[in-house]
Amino acid sequence: MPPKSDGILESSLYVDDVTDSARFYEGIFGFHIISDFGERGCAMQAGDRQVLLLFKKGGSRHIQSPHDGDGELHIAFAISASELAPWEAWLAQNGIAIEEKRTWERGGQSVYFRDPDRHLLEIATPGVWSNY
Repeated sequence: MPPKSDGILESSLYVDDVTDSARFYEGIFGFHIISDFGERGCAMQAGDRQVLLLFKKGGSRHIQSPHDGDGELHIAFAISASELAPWEAWLAQNGIAIEEKRTWERGGQSVYFRDPDRHLLEIATPGVWSNY
């Protein structure tokens, strides 16, 4: 049996403009920067014990860091079922198009939309997975 893990601590997205992306995640989700890496990127508090890392695409090559990537990625954020309608209204108010809404077999609901770098973001209510 493997040693115990306490779950995911951080996730990374690779972005064209760190300032614009940080502004998006602060404005839409209320995340705030907890560490600034200068032109390379930043770390944002994305929950009680979760960190969202935003790295500039190609910004770590000069220091030979493994933190680099490209392409459209996916990340999901947990919300309560009672927050689904306010979230949909908030996205509309901020001019963010919803790409898909889905109800899962366990009763959970997901709403999908894009960030400025076209990463697919999801807000999801309980009932999406057997453990959520």
